Amino acid sequence: MLQNYFKIAWRNLVRNKAFSAINILGLSIGIAACVLILQYVTFELSYDNFHTKGDRIYRVLQDRYDKGKLSTQWAGGAQAAGNSFKAAFGEVEDYVKVLKQRALIADYGEKSLKVERVFIASESFFKIFSYPLIAGDVNTILAEPNTVALSESVAHRLFGNENPMGKTIRINQERAVKVTGVYQDMPANTHLHADLLIPHVTFIKDMGKDNNPDQAWMWDGALSYLLLRPDRNGEPANPKALEAKFEPYIQKTIGAELKKYDADAVYKLQPLHDIHLYSHYMEEAEPNGDGNTVYLLLGIAFFIVVIAWVNYINLATARAINRAKEVGVRKAVGSLRGQLIRQFMTESVVLNGLAVGLALVIVAVSIPMFNQLSGQQMSFSLLVSPTFWLPLLGLFVIGAFLSGLYPAFVLSGFKPVSVLKGKVSTSSQGIVLRKSLVVFQFAASLFLLVGTLAVFHQIQYMRAQSLGLNIDQTLVINPPIVKTDSTFMRQMLAFKDELLRRPGIRSIAASTVVPGQASDWNAGGIRLKGTDESKSQQYRIIGVDYDFLKTFDLKLLAGRNFAKEFGSDPKALIFNKKAVQQLGFNRPEDAIGKQIEFWGETFTLVGVTDNFHQQSLRDAYEPLILRLIPDVRGYFSIKLASSELNSTIATIRTEWNHFFPGNPFEYSFLDERFNEQYRADQRFGQVFGLFTGLAILVACLGLFGLASFTTAQRTKEIGIRKVLGASVAEIVQMLYREFAVLILIAFVVATPLAWYAISQWLQGFAFRAAIQWWLFALPFALVLLIALLTVSFQSIKAALANPVKSLRSE
Repeated sequence: MLQNYFKIAWRNLVRNKAFSAINILGLSIGIAACVLILQYVTFELSYDNFHTKGDRIYRVLQDRYDKGKLSTQWAGGAQAAGNSFKAAFGEVEDYVKVLKQRALIADYGEKSLKVERVFIASESFFKIFSYPLIAGDVNTILAEPNTVALSESVAHRLFGNENPMGKTIRINQERAVKVTGVYQDMPANTHLHADLLIPHVTFIKDMGKDNNPDQAWMWDGALSYLLLRPDRNGEPANPKALEAKFEPYIQKTIGAELKKYDADAVYKLQPLHDIHLYSHYMEEAEPNGDGNTVYLLLGIAFFIVVIAWVNYINLATARAINRAKEVGVRKAVGSLRGQLIRQFMTESVVLNGLAVGLALVIVAVSIPMFNQLSGQQMSFSLLVSPTFWLPLLGLFVIGAFLSGLYPAFVLSGFKPVSVLKGKVSTSSQGIVLRKSLVVFQFAASLFLLVGTLAVFHQIQYMRAQSLGLNIDQTLVINPPIVKTDSTFMRQMLAFKDELLRRPGIRSIAASTVVPGQASDWNAGGIRLKGTDESKSQQYRIIGVDYDFLKTFDLKLLAGRNFAKEFGSDPKALIFNKKAVQQLGFNRPEDAIGKQIEFWGETFTLVGVTDNFHQQSLRDAYEPLILRLIPDVRGYFSIKLASSELNSTIATIRTEWNHFFPGNPFEYSFLDERFNEQYRADQRFGQVFGLFTGLAILVACLGLFGLASFTTAQRTKEIGIRKVLGASVAEIVQMLYREFAVLILIAFVVATPLAWYAISQWLQGFAFRAAIQWWLFALPFALVLLIALLTVSFQSIKAALANPVKSLRSE
């Protein structure tokens, strides 16, 4: 019997080639899109799941308050937090402290290698985290000063096939360190990627006895992780109960010092598994993902596959009249309703099976493009992974069952007597259902299309706004890594002087960070000289040389620029407008000449710039202080005047290698570098747009099939209208009207939902575009046009048909 079901199902598919193709293509696109998104979502949700103690690991977050207002949220908080909390609270079994460092140069023999991802880590790093060791002892790998642990890839690049254990390498040409361990390259799905680890004891030794970071509560920058002790049942200690104990402890330990500055520090625990998707604080180990984006894409996957299943239901029920006689004959010769249900469910299984097969091909072909759009690194090995096949199997089973269930019950429910007498007709309930499903399809498509336009509109808005500084024609060279402190000032000045002699270079500035980067120097305790310490507030500090303002065309609202003519300028500061307002001055002119207490030293405020965007327009203006450091060890920003970029860059490279030997020449253009901040939003918009297009395509495939059946059912009506004098245009308009009304209803349903979703998404931007009317009107017009073009073929064909042919059987 089962074989017979499959045979009949195959014959029906072959007999109705056009509609079978529409269903299979629509389902395959929906399934392929859904599977790709599910792989992306699964990967994003898998971050740090491989740590065996992961459910007991919590990161310490730090919120800093000034004058009762939240000023800074830190991922890398106080240096003393980890070790102090372990000593104070029995719930803490162990801790690890991690500090992000700048890139370094590692030398071994004749080999020299730049290592980008460098961290300082305390002794328990490999005891708490499950990063597998290849060589070394988990208890001693980070226990001694002047040692390092290397990732597998770095060890291979430095040592080749030689055993690195116990070997000595040189760091930045000045320090010899011994290799005490090698660990596997950290997987892609972890929030922390380190190529070289320096023991924390080295850091403590370098600081000296009088500057112990383990006792520093006002020195930020340490990522602190706590391993909570399990109870008798193996469950971790209650993090909320432990978190509640932090406040009294902080007040007892440093409360008096915080009170002097009218400040406060609040410490919270963040589960390890939440870091990647829900953490965007200062001093993150690396940029994290976005949980909202992940779940929104999951919603898109759901919409697309549901739209595909709706197509099947719509077309199957629309064909009910065509198959009514088949059902009537089967029932007349003894078929039971259960047998008919199984027959139609078999057809659904066959059709969904073919769609899954085609979806596999689509996924395999589209993996490279999807990687480029999403930034993922999926490979063809995905096709043999259980995480790929389980969702695919689930979609097949659910799709075959759900999409086949309703049509099976509708088709099997016809009464044989009515059918064979020709009295069967489409029920009003069936018509309402089909129209409701069409409205759902196009409401979902409109919602997605409006969202896509809103994303790109916001990105264009941010890129079109004035930044308050000039980043065009600016080449940025990464800071020199290997440098001799005693001669660096002479090297730096000579390098700048030599380049300024070249006709293609207008100006050069050095700074600790460049526009597009967060300031890595955030200072509290800054106030007007003579005021109480409680007036101190936090500011972002950028160290600059004399030429920073000129190079970036920063607008001075009051005062002057730094100048070598003023011998006191190494003790000079320039504030931006936001920083002056935070200091208590409404007019920039009133702040000029004021004395500023800065960590026990006195500086003079000599200038005030207009606010400028140091980072993307996601962020509000920050209170920024430009501090003059004539020999600043930072980035070189070179303003180019020549269009001969290749020759100018070659000249700069030559001079760099002359003045800073041993340092890699790494450059980028500042406008491209700044716009990298929008890369995640652009990728999100591209992925959103791609799957929105697929959703519309799938919906239109179903609409094409539905329009074909609708016009077929109204063939005689069209013939009568033509005989009575109706024109082709009037008949086409009549057929269009029905679908246009459905899309209008879909627009009315989708608009308020899309408006609310966009409003919520834009809350994440300090500077955001207004929600324009055309964001809704354009998608409606586009979807309406696409839908009308979709039904045009069948409508015009029916309107042009000879009425004699359609009426001769009457």
